[in-house]
Amino acid sequence: MIQHVVLRIIAKLLAPFILLFAFYVQFHGDFGPGGGFQAGVIFATAFILYALIYGLENAREAAPPVAAQIGVALGVLIYAGTGVVTMLLGGTFLDYSVLSANAGDGQHYGILIVEFGVGVTVSAVMITVFFAFAGRRGVLEEREDVVPTEEKMDG
Repeated sequence: MIQHVVLRIIAKLLAPFILLFAFYVQFHGDFGPGGGFQAGVIFATAFILYALIYGLENAREAAPPVAAQIGVALGVLIYAGTGVVTMLLGGTFLDYSVLSANAGDGQHYGILIVEFGVGVTVSAVMITVFFAFAGRRGVLEEREDVVPTEEKMDG
């Protein structure tokens, strides 16, 4: 990909805007289309684009697999933790109205927090799945006793 300078420059310019759009979708999802799932996929798309243009190893440096695994767990903890907090405050699981004295504000805060947890989980899972599939080698490449077809024809 080194020879494709235009692709490299465009990808480097687009990545911050893709991430910014993901944050827009994340935090405006309660007012219109969007939310945690869509924002998570858009956020992961920036890293996938980076991996496609700059290579898988460079993408693993930008988003280490350990960080993605932590993100998966963290997002679930944010989601479930919000439900536990609402129960500790006297409501039922994910009863957001107890998060604030004004029930409407509590609903708004609860939705934002839960959707943020969903976004973190979805983006981390998408990055993890991409790394898992993109990093796989073919069955024939892993076996040393198998000679590729082209070499068989030459010999």
